[in-house]
Amino acid sequence: QVQLVESGGGLVQAGGSLRLSCEASRSIFSINVMRWYRQAPGKQREMVAAITSSGYTDYIDSVKGRFTVSRDNAKNTLYLQINSLKPEDTAVYYCNAFVKPRTYWGQGTQVTVSS
Repeated sequence: QVQLVESGGGLVQAGGSLRLSCEASRSIFSINVMRWYRQAPGKQREMVAAITSSGYTDYIDSVKGRFTVSRDNAKNTLYLQINSLKPEDTAVYYCNAFVKPRTYWGQGTQVTVSS
């Protein structure tokens, strides 16, 4: 099993940047895919970025060019660099990892973007 703890959220103005972190309680070296999700008020949780153990990344269209996902296996940490923030990016951001036989979630970190 693994515990995931997100940090780095906050209140920023539109156009600003944040770097979210997700620290795992154990090595993430063997975790094939790690993902960032977000959930805005009244909306379903959606995946925004994913990264494999080999470094392949994927993003939803609305964040391409603004979000960058990365992982530091030596620090057991997943990151999400968010640039050019928009009010519609306001949400709770969660990291996610599948470690057999289940999926694990962090508690989330709030990102609020003011216009």
